[in-house]
Amino acid sequence: MAEKKTVVMPKEHKERLRLKVQYFDYSLLLIVILLFAFGMVMLYSTSAYTATIKYDNPMVYLRKQAIASALGFVAMFFMIKLDYHILLKFSWLLYVVSFLLCVAVIFVGTSLNNSSRWLNICGVSVQPSEIAKVAIIIFYATLISKTSKSLGNFKKLFYAFAFSLPFLAVIGYNNLSTAIIIMGIAFVMLFVASSQKKFFIFSVMLLGFLFILLLLLQGYRSDRIAVWLNPEKYDTGFQTLQGLYAIGSGGLIGKGLGASMQKLGFVPEAQNDMIFSIICEELGLVGAVALIVLYLLLIWRFMVIAMNAKDLFGSFLVIGIMTHIILQVILNIAVVTNTIPNTGITLPFISYGGTSISILLGEIGIVLSVSKGITLES
Repeated sequence: MAEKKTVVMPKEHKERLRLKVQYFDYSLLLIVILLFAFGMVMLYSTSAYTATIKYDNPMVYLRKQAIASALGFVAMFFMIKLDYHILLKFSWLLYVVSFLLCVAVIFVGTSLNNSSRWLNICGVSVQPSEIAKVAIIIFYATLISKTSKSLGNFKKLFYAFAFSLPFLAVIGYNNLSTAIIIMGIAFVMLFVASSQKKFFIFSVMLLGFLFILLLLLQGYRSDRIAVWLNPEKYDTGFQTLQGLYAIGSGGLIGKGLGASMQKLGFVPEAQNDMIFSIICEELGLVGAVALIVLYLLLIWRFMVIAMNAKDLFGSFLVIGIMTHIILQVILNIAVVTNTIPNTGITLPFISYGGTSISILLGEIGIVLSVSKGITLES
């Protein structure tokens, strides 16, 4: 009987037989759709009463959010189809244009609830500070991808961080919370890119000094700290107290969807910054935890994409967007639970806000575009 011979395939032939499969993160897309759907349901629940009182139409806020979301989804799918590397060419342009728009708010901005944060462009209210967030992310991703080797130098790292300071000065004038988020995005992106620990200690000290200076220059912000410490002693602490009542009355499983009492005029503008308190009231601890789990899953997918991106630019785009969403979620929930003083930070994908939801969905499109660059070998 003839002996069978085992044929050993050369290593280079094996390499040729490996198939490279293009990756797309459908898990991330599903999580975003779930967050968006949850947000739309809760937006209608929280805004219907106010919309009926103000406009005699319970669908007003939902309709406006749906229109902005449609534009956001168009932007998302456009970014998915687009090669994200094209953003390298427009990073400086986006930086300058977003900064000029933020400056324009100071002089010709429209006011709402005693806050001047919007520009009226062709009859549409736009919040330039939201545009500035994505502009800063693209700018720093470009900067880091081109100068990553020099960021170990303290002086050059400081110069890189200084590009975020004009936004702190301009946006912090009317919207300190958003300015802190923009600074936080720059800080985290540079922290990941560099090994200079002294720089980050210095940055924290500088930010602390600037924060205290702004509080001293604008008295109403120091008043917010007094309200935060003792909300029951001040009339302006009414919103905070009603939000806490809403959270406490929800219990474990809540009163039921649509059954909130606090949204009936007790929590002002419940569909905006304080929407998390109504979620707790209607859906209880179970609903609040479910929402937080969705955010954690979203962050997990961001981390997977960032760690496997094919280049430094794509990786830092995802890191910047991830930081943006993390900071907003943490700050919003901290405000609602009175862990920090009251600020005007929305809850991503949930709170009412046309510019915010459009920008967020566009950012998700960028992340999914980066995910397409990942290749799997089979």
